[in-house]
Amino acid sequence: MKVLFVTSELAGLGKVGGLGDLSASLPIALRERGIDVRVLLPAYAKVLAALPEISWLGRLPGRGDIPGCRLGMVRLANGIPLYLVGAPALYDRPGTPYGSPDGRDWPDNHLRWGRLSLAAAQIARGQGRLGWSPDLVHANDWPSGLAPAYLRWDGTQVPSLLTIHNIAYQGRFPEHLRESLGIPDAAFDINGVEFNGGISFLKAAAYYADEVTTVSPTYAREITTEQFGCGLHGLMQTRAAAGQLTGIINGIDESWDPATDPYLPYHFDGDDMAGKQANADVVRTGLCLRPSDGPLFGIVARLVQQKGLDVVAEAAGGIVKLGGQIAILGLGDSEVEHVLSRTARRHRDDIGVLVGFNEPMARRIIAGSDFFLMPSRFEPCGLTQMQAQRYGTLPIAHAVGGLIDTIDDNGTGFLFPDLTTDGLLDACGRAFEVFADRTRLATMRRAAMACNFSWSGSAAKYAALYRRHCRETPPRRVARPAATSRRVEMDLEAAA
Repeated sequence: MKVLFVTSELAGLGKVGGLGDLSASLPIALRERGIDVRVLLPAYAKVLAALPEISWLGRLPGRGDIPGCRLGMVRLANGIPLYLVGAPALYDRPGTPYGSPDGRDWPDNHLRWGRLSLAAAQIARGQGRLGWSPDLVHANDWPSGLAPAYLRWDGTQVPSLLTIHNIAYQGRFPEHLRESLGIPDAAFDINGVEFNGGISFLKAAAYYADEVTTVSPTYAREITTEQFGCGLHGLMQTRAAAGQLTGIINGIDESWDPATDPYLPYHFDGDDMAGKQANADVVRTGLCLRPSDGPLFGIVARLVQQKGLDVVAEAAGGIVKLGGQIAILGLGDSEVEHVLSRTARRHRDDIGVLVGFNEPMARRIIAGSDFFLMPSRFEPCGLTQMQAQRYGTLPIAHAVGGLIDTIDDNGTGFLFPDLTTDGLLDACGRAFEVFADRTRLATMRRAAMACNFSWSGSAAKYAALYRRHCRETPPRRVARPAATSRRVEMDLEAAA
C-alpha cells in the first residue's frame, strides 16, 4: 500500500508545533508496518539549505493563479522518501512556514497552500515523473486542505484522509479568490468550500475527504459540539454519524528517554531519580532562581491564548506562597509574553521566563520539573504532557481533549475541570500534598514513566483506516484535467 503524506511542517526542516513532530514520526512507524509512505513538503529555504542532494525529477502544471512547480526527491537519513514542491516565489523566503519573521501571515498564503494541495492531487494522478503514485492521500490540517477537493473535482479515483490537528486554524480566505485557486463555481456552496461567505480550506478538506481523523478520541467528540467545533461542529456531527470521524492519539518518539537524552546534563531512571533533582538545579541556575528544596513547576509551550497562561499568571502568587517555583520557556503572542514577564518580575527569585525556544533548555525544564502546568483552554492532543510523564514529571492539566486521554488523574498527574484560578490552585494544592509524601510521589513518578506513548499503536490505527478505504475504492481511473486548466497543463508538460 502506497500513501502520500502531505504536510506543511516536518521536524528538523520546518516546524511550528505538534504537526511537525507527527510528520517526522508517524511515517516511520507506518513504514515499519509495511506501508510505503512518502512525505510531500514545500521546498522552504531551510529545506534547500539542509538538503543539498535533492534530485529534481519533473514539473507540475499550475491552475488559476497557482504557478507551476518542480518536484524534487531526497531520501532522509531515517529512510523516508521526501518529495519537495519547488516553487521559489512561494516558499524560498525567511520566517515560519506560515508567516514572515515579524509574525504576520504571508499575503499569498492562499496560493502557497493551494500549490501544495494541488501538487498532492496531481501526484495522485500520476503526474510529475516520479515513477510512483499513491493508493491514498493523507492530508494534514488546512494547508493541505484543498488536496481532497482537487482530487474530487478532477474525478481522480484515489481516496483521501484528513487529519485535523487543531480545528481553530481553518485557512479562511475571501470569496473573490475562487478563480485564483481554480475552484469550480458549483463548489462554492455549503456542501463544498463555502464558510460564512468565504473560502475555508479546512471545511473543504473535511467535506471532500473520505475519512476525517483528529489527534485524540476526546477531541473527536469535542469538535462535534458548538463549544469546541469553531463553527464546523455541524459538519463534524455529520461525519461522526456516518462513522467517518476517528480520534487517534499522537505518540512521542524514542528520543524522550531520561536515561539517554543527550540534552540532559544528568541522566536518571525510575529506580534512581537523583539526576532529576540535579537537572532541576541546572534549570534554576539558568533562569536565575534561588536555590530551593520546594517543587519546581515547568511550562514549555507556545505562549498563546489557547494555552491558558493568563490563568497561570493569576495563580503564580499562590504557587510561590506555598513554596513552589515556576520555570517557563516559550514563544508566541507579545501580549502573553508581557503578562508572564511582568509576573516573573514580581517574583524575581521564584519565577523565570525565557522567551524563545531552545531544545536543550526545553528538555531540561521538562526533565527537572516536579510538575508540569498545562491549563489549556482546549488541547487537541498535546505532546508535552506525554514527554513530561516519560521524565517522571507529573502534569497538572485542564480536563480537555487529549489531556484527558493521556493523564490518569491522581495516578500519573492531576486533572481539574474548571479553568479558573481557583481550579488551577486546587490542583496545585493536591500536587503539593503529593510532593510532601515522598512514597506517593515516587509511586506516581514510576507510574508516569511506565506509560507507553509510542507511535506503534497509533500507526496500527491509521494503517487500518488506510486499508479500509483502499479496499472500498473502485479501480483507479485517471481523469482528464479540468478544461479551465488544460492549456496551462499542456504547456508545462511540454516544457518538462
